[in-house]
Parts: sequence; structure tokens; C-alpha cells
Amino acid sequence: MSFAKEFWSFLRVRKKYWLAPIMLLMILFGGLIVLSQGSAIAPFIYTLF
Repeated sequence: MSFAKEFWSFLRVRKKYWLAPIMLLMILFGGLIVLSQGSAIAPFIYTLF
């Protein structure tokens, strides 16, 4: 959780708010890839693409 706080303070100080949605999408797609590797949810994820 400290990484999230530090990242948010970096965005706030440097005024780079446009990085937040990009990082959020990268985290979501990373989680999707991890979930689809060997779980029971994999067949449902493959139908989305």
C-alpha cells in the first residue's frame, strides 16, 4: 500500500495526473492475464476477446 501512496504523491507533485488511468489499465490487464493462466474463469475471459 505504501507504493500506491508514494505513486499518488509523485503524480500530485509532478502534476502528471494523466498517468493514473494508464497505470490503472495496466494493472487491470495484468490481473486479467494472471487470472486467465490457469483458473476456472479462463474460458469466460477468452470469450471477451
